[in-house]
Amino acid sequence: MLLNIEHHTRYVYSEYVNYTIQQLRLTPQNGFGQHVKRWEIKVNGELYSTVDAYGNNTHTLVVDKPHQEILIVAIGEVETGVEVVAQHQNLPLDIYMRETPLTISNQNMREFASTYITDVYAQMAALEDMMHALLKRVQYIKGATQVSTTAIEAFELGQGVCQDHAHIFIACCRSIGLPARYVSGYLFTEDGSLMQTHAWADVHLTNGGWQSYDVSNGCRAGETHVRLATGLDYRSASPVGGMRAGGGVEGMASSVIVNQAGMPLNAQHRMNVAALEYQAKQAQQAQQ
Repeated sequence: MLLNIEHHTRYVYSEYVNYTIQQLRLTPQNGFGQHVKRWEIKVNGELYSTVDAYGNNTHTLVVDKPHQEILIVAIGEVETGVEVVAQHQNLPLDIYMRETPLTISNQNMREFASTYITDVYAQMAALEDMMHALLKRVQYIKGATQVSTTAIEAFELGQGVCQDHAHIFIACCRSIGLPARYVSGYLFTEDGSLMQTHAWADVHLTNGGWQSYDVSNGCRAGETHVRLATGLDYRSASPVGGMRAGGGVEGMASSVIVNQAGMPLNAQHRMNVAALEYQAKQAQQAQQ
């Protein structure tokens, strides 16, 4: 499947920002069933390219002149469902057994996960069962949680979004001895209903290598998924994150368009830059 992707992120500030530095994990790479045909990032600042500890293609964005807004645009074309599935491993697997503040498990989660301990030949099926059970237990409710919500909080609440599902699944897998990591990326839907980034989890099976589970959609990640970055949790794999000096109250909004190449794009799903700016200002006003 050949997918065209356009991802806009806009920041607005109530006062001038003197200095901004952000880490952008907005560049997909070849492997895991995808091949990047073309990709570029457009920003109103300087970009410095590097590869982080997890093997992600990253860019450091620096804006050192006074500014009251930032627009980041990532755009490109990715072919998915390709036969070559490279699984290059930058770090020892033990790294992906580490708990983080967002992926700590409690007794309830460990008891839930322990039901799915099985022999090495049945791990894949057992994890699919755990994925479906988790989705029933923690319903997908947009706006129920925040980016700072932990796996424990979302599990006990019984509600969350893709980020929470990934964190809980990762915590459960680690609790039964399976290395797991967070994946950020994009998801293609035929109706264009997902206008934001997506998240799922990779789990390293004893005899099966890395396998991907999209808990929110109750499926294995496949040709409708485009991977951006991996890490121990959201914080180490988030598409955009950083710091600033000054600026007062911040407002942020983002929008993603993922469309199959050659297919018509519905008018309501085309990128509306003016609407995105309005959403960012609305977010800013809500914090004042």
